[in-house]
Amino acid sequence: MIHARAYIINIALGLGVLFVASCGKQHTAEQTVKDFVAENLKEGVETKRLDFGDLGTTKHIKDSLVAKMRKNGGELYKTDIKYGNVPTGEVYYLRMKYLHEGDTLQNTFYLDSELKEVIAFK
Repeated sequence: MIHARAYIINIALGLGVLFVASCGKQHTAEQTVKDFVAENLKEGVETKRLDFGDLGTTKHIKDSLVAKMRKNGGELYKTDIKYGNVPTGEVYYLRMKYLHEGDTLQNTFYLDSELKEVIAFK
């Protein structure tokens, strides 16, 4: 009985630690994207953020796709954006919905493994 209780407590603590770590990554990613958007929106463009999606990871981002996203950019963003380096392995992504002139728009931002730099967006 004592071993079962200890087992349940250990699982609960482990899940709690994962939850707290996940919330920290989400917050860091959101702040990185907010800073990127503030720095790279064209002059005079005003948006109102609605919501961020959940932070996710993908292995399907290759250099050619990053180059294409960087080239296409976004209509509301500057063209001379400085991006972070493309990491090897998994890349984080975060979707942001926002209002611009009454329209609800969405961009997906791809971040480096430390969540400190945006490497591309679409």
